[in-house]
Amino acid sequence: MIRVMLADDHPVVRSGYLRLLDQAGDMRIVHEAGDADAAYAAFVALTPDVVVTDLSMPGGGGLALMRRILQRDAAARILVFSMHDSPLLVRRALDAGARGFLTKASPPDSLVDAVRALHAGRRYLDAALPPGLLQRDPHDESQRLAGLSGREFEIFRLLAQGHSPGECAQALKLSAKTISNHQTVIKEKLGVATSAALAHLAIRHGVVSTAGV
Repeated sequence: MIRVMLADDHPVVRSGYLRLLDQAGDMRIVHEAGDADAAYAAFVALTPDVVVTDLSMPGGGGLALMRRILQRDAAARILVFSMHDSPLLVRRALDAGARGFLTKASPPDSLVDAVRALHAGRRYLDAALPPGLLQRDPHDESQRLAGLSGREFEIFRLLAQGHSPGECAQALKLSAKTISNHQTVIKEKLGVATSAALAHLAIRHGVVSTAGV
């Protein structure tokens, strides 16, 4: 029996996943978490075989959750299941240690296939993702985005969503001064001078949407 943990901040979405995976016959949901902190605590306590996580949720988001889990267990099998499929976000997720990426627009059976693949030690990428996804975009702006560290990218995404430095500090459990320092470096690396320009850059590259993330 494959023991699966779900991390998504929408209870209705989690309920749908639970029914789908339970019906597979060889899987059992051992925990549902609505934020990154609760998901990490459950991972430590339950050591599930596969973690299925969204990227956008309270507590720092899916990328921060992956980093914490993999620092504890480098062999953890993590599948990102997200409505967002921009090449930059997919690359970030894979670079952060995800072993699979599936979009929420994929057929329902794909989630079952993906969980089985990860449990068997294989990677799984959504067939609908664009070819050549892992190749670096030669465009200068994309290169600058790719040059952000994992921590810088987390802060960049939160800032682009409209969170204040204080809210970023709280979500990532960092000091306000640390966030302020990172914000300065991020703007320098991306070549932007204002928060509005930073947000527009994020929207252009699909890191956030005009409807929120």
